[in-house]
Amino acid sequence: MTCPSLTIDTPAGPVHATAGPRQADAVVFELGGAMRGSVHVTGTHHPHRWDQFSAVRACLGPVNAYQTTAPAEDLPRLARGRTGYRGSLTLYGDDYTDRPQVSVHPMESAAEQEPSQKTAAVLTAVLRACAEHVAQRADLPAILDASRQRDAPSLLRFLVWSVDHHQAEAARLEREARDAHPARRAAVAAWWTVARWFTACPHPVLLLMLADLPYSVLPGSLARTVDVKQWLAPYCLDRAAEEYERARRAQDEAASLRAQQRPRPRGDRTALVTAH
Repeated sequence: MTCPSLTIDTPAGPVHATAGPRQADAVVFELGGAMRGSVHVTGTHHPHRWDQFSAVRACLGPVNAYQTTAPAEDLPRLARGRTGYRGSLTLYGDDYTDRPQVSVHPMESAAEQEPSQKTAAVLTAVLRACAEHVAQRADLPAILDASRQRDAPSLLRFLVWSVDHHQAEAARLEREARDAHPARRAAVAAWWTVARWFTACPHPVLLLMLADLPYSVLPGSLARTVDVKQWLAPYCLDRAAEEYERARRAQDEAASLRAQQRPRPRGDRTALVTAH
């Protein structure tokens, strides 16, 4: 069987990428021409949906960079250079357009230096071409299924933690909202007390306490305290509602991911949006 080979036009010249035999969850490309080394392409979840394995990720190097780090000597480099580079690119479908979207993880050298603009363009072009090739393969569903099986345990742990975290944050914000009401009433009462003192015996210090001054100017400004406590309660309640929504979404995604782990009838597979 002939291994698929790509020719990728880059600012450094043509790069040839030859796909090796498919592994369970990945395809590794060997590079030639203007670039040497390997690119590892695997399935991954959609950047905005932890439970939807409908994207592909290309990493510089022969291994999945999200699981292990390739040695510096195994990192891809330009044919005339000695510097190896790390980085990755995710190709995924967009809910609002028919064109696939690309998310690029920052590129860096083995010495953690940012590549030049030209080199970054070469690396990105090669990663994208390899990712697009895998996104169009007939065996993509098998790659995505294997990738989901690989990542599901760690994703479920993260989602369970996320639910607890967002629920705890929502409860904290609700407590802060409840505490803001008596604090506001106390600040209003204190303002009126100081106002009566000022009426009885005007003094510049009392006037400052009554004025609505920024915290940086006067931390004890009662008028500013009243104003802050006035908007703090509804603000905290709105934030709490957002945290509850994040917790609910994490619960739904965890449930969906668990359901996908159960055996399904043959041929029932989720398709990736074909890259164009």
